[in-house]
Amino acid sequence: MTNIKDLAKMAGVSVTTVSRVLNNHPYVSEQKKRAVLEAVTISNYQKNINAVHLSTGKTQLIGVVLPFSDHPYFAQLLKGIAKQALEHNYKLILFQTDYMETREMEALQMLKLKQIDSLIICSRACDWSAIEEHLPFGPIVICENTMGKKASSTFVNHYKIFFDALEYLYQKGHRKIGYCIGRKSGTNSRQRELAYRDFHVKYSLPYNPDYIMDGCLYFEDGAKVVNQRRKLTIPPSAMLVTSDQVAAGMVVSCQKQSISIPNELAIIGFDNEPIAKMMNITTIEIPLEEMGKNLFIQAVNRDFSMEERSAQLIERGTV
Repeated sequence: MTNIKDLAKMAGVSVTTVSRVLNNHPYVSEQKKRAVLEAVTISNYQKNINAVHLSTGKTQLIGVVLPFSDHPYFAQLLKGIAKQALEHNYKLILFQTDYMETREMEALQMLKLKQIDSLIICSRACDWSAIEEHLPFGPIVICENTMGKKASSTFVNHYKIFFDALEYLYQKGHRKIGYCIGRKSGTNSRQRELAYRDFHVKYSLPYNPDYIMDGCLYFEDGAKVVNQRRKLTIPPSAMLVTSDQVAAGMVVSCQKQSISIPNELAIIGFDNEPIAKMMNITTIEIPLEEMGKNLFIQAVNRDFSMEERSAQLIERGTV
C-alpha cells in the first residue's frame, strides 16, 4: 500500500512537500504540485484516514443519542444538529436507543475510545453518574437543565412551561386538568410532574393520579387517551398533551365520539408542529430546531455553557 514516502520518491520531492499538497497547503510550486498529483494518480494513493485522525486529534464525527428517530420532537432537534454539522463539515453518528441504557453506554464508550469528537444526548435513560464518568474523555452536551453539573446544555424550563400552561387553563375556568406524556421517568418528565403537583397545591385542587397518562408518543395514541378518559367517573375537562401528534389523534377521536372541543374537553399540545396549525390546535411552541443548532455549536466549541430557550403559547381553537 502506497504511503507518502513512496509518493515523495516517485515525485522527486520531500515528504513535507507531499504532505502540503495532500492537505491543500499553499506555498508549493506548480511544478512540484503536478509531480505529486501525478504520483497520486499513478499509484492510486488513498489517505489513511485513521492516521489523519491520530495526527489531528479529531475524527470530524459527532455522536447523537436519541431514543426515536421518527418522533417529531427528536426529528426537529436532529434537523438543527444536522444543518450545523453540514455547515461545519462534520458527520453524525446516530445512536437510536429506545431508552435502552446499554445503547447509551455504547455511545459513551465510543467517546472514551476517541472514535467520536463529542457526544450530544437529546434524551437519556442512564444515570447521571454514567455521564460524569465519561466527561474527561470529551465534550458531552445534553438537552436538559444541567445546573450544578459539568456538562453543557441547551434546554427549556419544563417546570415553568407546564405550570404556565396549567395556569392558562385555570384562568379559562378548568379545575379538572390532566396530562399525558411519553414516559413518567426522565428529568423533564419529573419537572412536569412537580409543576403539576405544585399547581394543585397552589389552588387547593384534588390530585387525581388517573389524570396522568403515559406511553403517549404518536398520533394513534390519541385515541387511547380519549378512551381512557371516558372510563373515568369524573373525567378531566382539559388535557396538556406533550406531543402535537397525540393531540391531533385526540381531536380526531373526539370528533368520532361526538365529544365537543373545547366545550367538553380542552386540549393544549406541544411543539407547534404543522399538524397543530392545520387542525387549529392550541399548542406550546418550543424552538427545537434552534436548540439542535446550539447543541451542535456547544459540542464543537468545547466551552462549558448552559443556555435556556423560551417557549410560547400559541392560542388556537382547542381551548
